[in-house]
Amino acid sequence: MQHRTVSDVMTHGVVTARPGTPFKEIAELFERNDITAVPVVDERDHPLGIVSEADLLRKQAHLPDPQGHTGNLRGQPHDSALTDAETADGLMTSPAVCARPEWSIVEAARTMDREKIKRLPVVDEAGRLTGIVSRSDLLRLFLRHDTAIREEINRDILDRTLHLSPSAVRVTVNDGVVTLTGRVEQNDLVPVIERLCASVDGVVSVHQSIEHPLDDIGTRQRPGVSGSLGSHGSHGSHG
Repeated sequence: MQHRTVSDVMTHGVVTARPGTPFKEIAELFERNDITAVPVVDERDHPLGIVSEADLLRKQAHLPDPQGHTGNLRGQPHDSALTDAETADGLMTSPAVCARPEWSIVEAARTMDREKIKRLPVVDEAGRLTGIVSRSDLLRLFLRHDTAIREEINRDILDRTLHLSPSAVRVTVNDGVVTLTGRVEQNDLVPVIERLCASVDGVVSVHQSIEHPLDDIGTRQRPGVSGSLGSHGSHGSHG
């Protein structure tokens, strides 16, 4: 299976700012390029931080209210510095949490979730900015068509990887939800199939009702267990 990486989904042409880029120019970058954040880079294109719409709005929130309303905005040193900030180096959130182009989509998603951030600058081995990946870029993976998902499972997992006959396992996919039915001859193969299918790009979840030899043993044993209990009881009555 070929899993998409950060390089496959990231934006390559990145709009950036320098530490000295003024507040107004950053706002104009957002408007002109229809974006909501820009990485702030040094002269070697190393990301230093990110300025987002939220950072600009946070500064605005700490300015005096024209109508004289006050809020609970005191006592935070960073907020005081933000109020005085005029350029990207004072407005940005830093340090920048970055990704690498070869990262899997899962690794990028986990990093965003752990760090509670919406985007990751992508850097090469030298730490230079090569792209940016956002949450919407990662979610685009789930727009993959059901037919493509089913074909990949049949071809790459069931046939090429597990060498199962086409009639062994039936695959249906509906809105990214995979359902597996059929029968295999090895008990421990079922969780392997389920795990591999769950790792296919675009799969939301996997449901399976695959039969295996252990099911047959359980079916054959159930009447015998009942009969055994009966025979034990009968034997006891003779004593």
